[in-house]
Amino acid sequence: MTRTPDASWIETRLTGARPQVVAALLRYFRDLDLAEEAFQEACLRALRNWPEQGPPRDAAAWLIMVGRNAALDQVRRQRRMTQLPPGDPAFEAGADEPDIAERLDAADYRDDILRLMFVCCHPDLPATQQIALALRIVSGLPVGRIAAAFLVKERAMEQRITRAKSRINDADIPFETPGPDERIGRLRTVAAMIYLTFNEGYTDANPTSARAALCDEAIRLARLLLRMFPAEPELMGLLALMLIQHARQPARFDRKGAVILLEDQDRGLWNRRMITEALAMIDKAMLHHAPGPYQLQAAIAAMHARAPRPEDTDWAGIDRLYEALERHTPSPVVTLNRAVAVMKLRGAAAALELIAPLAPALDGYFYFHGLHGILLRDLARRDEARDAFGRAIALANTAAEAAHIRQLLDGL
Repeated sequence: MTRTPDASWIETRLTGARPQVVAALLRYFRDLDLAEEAFQEACLRALRNWPEQGPPRDAAAWLIMVGRNAALDQVRRQRRMTQLPPGDPAFEAGADEPDIAERLDAADYRDDILRLMFVCCHPDLPATQQIALALRIVSGLPVGRIAAAFLVKERAMEQRITRAKSRINDADIPFETPGPDERIGRLRTVAAMIYLTFNEGYTDANPTSARAALCDEAIRLARLLLRMFPAEPELMGLLALMLIQHARQPARFDRKGAVILLEDQDRGLWNRRMITEALAMIDKAMLHHAPGPYQLQAAIAAMHARAPRPEDTDWAGIDRLYEALERHTPSPVVTLNRAVAVMKLRGAAAALELIAPLAPALDGYFYFHGLHGILLRDLARRDEARDAFGRAIALANTAAEAAHIRQLLDGL
């Protein structure tokens, strides 16, 4: 170890090591609470020791060892108080043998972290619990900050996370190293959770809010996955998609928090560094010749990002990409999005004809009624447009969305 007088690096080291350490401890002890408590104890010891002794060569290995010992001390105390159930490796006779750390350190950390994320994405959990659990366990965000992001009280969020942990602990989740097919399935599940996390923050008009910060956390998690699986084109597409969308954040709302449509945004405010990174990533993903939904969505976003002005947008190319996305992942929402390109290319009547069959499936969807109202307005069907806009306001997810539709109503 080398001595250093500056301890500001400690938080960065602990945050960066957290997923690997918690994942390794979870695989060994198979208990989320115990793994998290062991990591917290290891962090406390790091805060006491590292400023004086300097950073270890491998911070994650150090934290795994210290956390493992702390958890085993807790297990020994429980042994003295109660008879523990047989069969769990943490309670077996050889659990405190010195080769445990070697077995942990030799594990494939990629599968450990993927398993940790997959545990947080257990299919029995609602999407909101999946996101909250991942933000708490994988990212280490304080419960108060997660509660602020979801606009609930801290106690309610604590209860939500506790219930999610209980369902995970009660489930029979295999901890063996996943095979290639299972790994691909897990990656899809984790990618969906990350994109849900991003979308939770994407609609917030305040870029400094706890909710908007979820976009940054989702991008960080996607980068973590991509470092572990650098040849997965869909992970490249996911990260590129989020980078392009997040790059527009400074131009998406006015000073009062009202929505600014894409075609009306000041493109000079877009973050070109993010966009450049995303475009290079899309090109790299396409070299694999294995297009998936995230790559196709990223390619659509790239069409907008490449256009210097709204009138330069390649709507025909966007329409073709949406057609490919419809074939790959049929969905009424995909068709609804394609209708915007159809409107630009062939007019409101053609777009209205395209979305008419979607009404039963999307009757509770804000964006359907918003677009429906715009198309009816453009066709001078004002009374029907008012009804559609009224329905959209009732379904608005945010105050900014509702205010935007009211502006359209005022325009009538």
